[in-house]
Amino acid sequence: MDDVYAINVAKTEIREAYASGDVEKLLAVLDSDLIDFSDGRRGGYREGGKNALRTHLQDLFARYNARLAPIIIEIRVMGEVAVEYGWHELNLTPKCGGEQVASRTRYVNVWRKDRAGNWKLAMLIDNADVPDRVDTAPAAGGEPTDALSAACCTAAG
Repeated sequence: MDDVYAINVAKTEIREAYASGDVEKLLAVLDSDLIDFSDGRRGGYREGGKNALRTHLQDLFARYNARLAPIIIEIRVMGEVAVEYGWHELNLTPKCGGEQVASRTRYVNVWRKDRAGNWKLAMLIDNADVPDRVDTAPAAGGEPTDALSAACCTAAG
């Protein structure tokens, strides 16, 4: 099986684990030496990282129905290691009722091929996707529209 395709299959397993609330299905895709640098949670390493992620997911899936939509920009394979990056859109619907919670994060995943030739998620890093704070397009009249650009122009001029 092509490496990029195999990583896409593993990513599908993660997406389906979120949809079904199956923690163990998701953990099965992880490398035994997982490094987890997820935004908003304490970093975790190896078994401690997997255990912390297990606890987080058990709590998440107990309280919400989850839908993960990965938007993969690129998967770059470099021998036995691959880097994947893009966005994750996560929609959480409270099981007890209430408003849906939506989030979008930027992520980088590092995959490692195990001894059996299977791709396992070895490192996950993400942070909140935020809109650009600097508007570099000039307004009518040629003046910048945001405070940062205005300050730069004032200092320079």
